[in-house]
Amino acid sequence: MRTSIRAALPALVLGLTALTAPAAVAASPSPSPSASASGGSAAKAPLNSAGTSFLTATTLAPGQDASVAASTGDYLYWAFAASEGQTDTVRVDVELPPSADRHGAQTWTVELFDGLRRRQSCTAGPQNATAEQSAATVTVACTLRQIRSWAEPWSGDPLPGTYYVRLSVGDVPQADLGLAAQVKLHVGAKGGADDAQPEGGSLKAPLVPPVNPGSTAAASAPAAGASAAPSAGAPHAAAPAEPESHWYSDLFSGWNTRWWWTIAGGALAALAGVAGYRLTRHPRGHRPTGAPVPRQAAPAPQPPAPAPYDPYRN
Repeated sequence: MRTSIRAALPALVLGLTALTAPAAVAASPSPSPSASASGGSAAKAPLNSAGTSFLTATTLAPGQDASVAASTGDYLYWAFAASEGQTDTVRVDVELPPSADRHGAQTWTVELFDGLRRRQSCTAGPQNATAEQSAATVTVACTLRQIRSWAEPWSGDPLPGTYYVRLSVGDVPQADLGLAAQVKLHVGAKGGADDAQPEGGSLKAPLVPPVNPGSTAAASAPAAGASAAPSAGAPHAAAPAEPESHWYSDLFSGWNTRWWWTIAGGALAALAGVAGYRLTRHPRGHRPTGAPVPRQAAPAPQPPAPAPYDPYRN
């Protein structure tokens, strides 16, 4: 009996170890989602895509670069967010096709546009660069003016919101169009909200156009009862301003407004025609008013004419 118990004891210990092993694995601490998220945001992988227009521009997250294989002659678009007080710098390095395949020099250009698609001027950097046929790379850069917290409506000062980067090649031989090129984009920013100028104003909403390519208005509208508050990192679109109402606003609205205005215009035209006729026509059948005409005297009687002379009359 004791021998059988001793022989079964090792098998019992192995069974208990197998049962407790999953629980120990489940109880072991795992990396928290916040820790993994913070580690992923520290080093973001570069994007390998670019848009071909403002509507399809690829959005870059803060601190994220782009590395794209493109064709010579294509327009490439990216978008990034800029806040007040920042001074953003865009740098683009282009690895040109092999010099044996090229037929001449190439001129590359980088341009920046704000959320209203107004072209912004650069304060530093070679915005246009020409690469000779023997060159292997070309670099273009653009430094924006400092993002302002507010500006006058008529000015073109950079304001917080979305900014677009457009890379293009302007002067290139016709035979070189379509050659493969490698484009690397880097967006850097310095400064913060403490350096925003001028003071004393505020922007109601960032200049972010409400663009959502590939979706309809019904699909992009929030569901009934859902919260309409966007996430903290998502860009916000400016709400449309409510139209002002005046006392004469109702006179120019409504489905039958044009008929009332047509009738009133016809009546006024008829009255103007009658009044003009009365003022300009010549008077007929009316005597001029004034003193009465004096009565004329009757003519005096004339003496009878003498008889003709007759020599044979006694």
